[in-house]
Amino acid sequence: MSEIADVLAAIEALAAKGERMALATIVAVRGSTYRRPGARLLVPEEGAPVGNISGGCLEGDVADMARVVMDEGRARLAGWDLTADDDAVWGLGLGCNGAIEVFIEPAERAAEVAGALRLALEDERPICVVTVVESTDPEVVPGARMVVPLEGDPSGRVGTQAADAAALAAAREQLEAERSEVRTLADGVRAFVEVLEPPVRLLICGAGHDAIPLVRGAAVLGWNAVVADDREAFLTRERYPEAAGFVHVEAPEDAAKAAAVDERTFVVVMTHNFLRDKAYLRTMLTSPAAYVGMLGPAARTERLLAELADEGVEVTPERRARIHGPAGLDLGSEGPEEIAQSILAEIVAVRRGRGGGFLKERPGPIHDRPRPGAEAR
Repeated sequence: MSEIADVLAAIEALAAKGERMALATIVAVRGSTYRRPGARLLVPEEGAPVGNISGGCLEGDVADMARVVMDEGRARLAGWDLTADDDAVWGLGLGCNGAIEVFIEPAERAAEVAGALRLALEDERPICVVTVVESTDPEVVPGARMVVPLEGDPSGRVGTQAADAAALAAAREQLEAERSEVRTLADGVRAFVEVLEPPVRLLICGAGHDAIPLVRGAAVLGWNAVVADDREAFLTRERYPEAAGFVHVEAPEDAAKAAAVDERTFVVVMTHNFLRDKAYLRTMLTSPAAYVGMLGPAARTERLLAELADEGVEVTPERRARIHGPAGLDLGSEGPEEIAQSILAEIVAVRRGRGGGFLKERPGPIHDRPRPGAEAR
């Protein structure tokens, strides 16, 4: 989301000045690629591009194509196939051995994308954007899009009534699957069905000094870090300039309600006070939080849970599975900065359903392969 926010800000700034630009979005991949569908590169008529789609392999070619799109004023779908013989690929200095399809659209269409991106950032609910990337039907134009919220009615149309119905159905399916991919809506009509998730919401319970690098690291990732504490004097913008917000709780056991914890909220409890931690853990156990990280050794977390159980709090297997104590991956971290990185890395792993081990020991590909029919051509 950090990169999306940068692209969004650049689109809005250029649009406000009336400057020409083109937006390139990866819509399909095949094989080994540096970036996945949804990665974006904004190419202004003047100045440096914003974003990243290949780690440097293809940005120059995409920028050249983007300038053609600016001149023509119409969208294009372009493809790059780097699945040639390994020696040839590496000899060209390319960093991947796969294929990608990139949809490039001019300024007015990029501004439409900005609106959808802004909605995902501010509404804090997933949305799906269905964008036509290829069409042989004159009534369905590349670049036409429909925005489908998780709940409520869609906005925009992709073209014909049949194509609209297919787009809406595809959006609902991809929202349920939490996955973005190219879909065929009708004969000769392909669309990128992109699920845009709002930023991760990280609730940090405890406004101590070691929370500072955790807030800072979360902000770098584009997450919304919110700091909660019963000591209002600690909840300041001077102390946490990158925080998305603060929650002053009169009593730690009321934190889940006060902070509106939901299933998208990841929580880290780090007050360094046993009784405060127990009060925070009490309320988070019964909340829908996706993750509750506890600082301190495993024995301390077990003691906290045992005392809560003795006090009548039901510690079900499902609730216990969401508790991560000690919080973080086993990196041998020392000091607040390294500990913060290990916690953030664990949250990424939990969100992706990964174990957080060494990539060199992973038997399959780093990323899940696209479904048949959703690969780059």
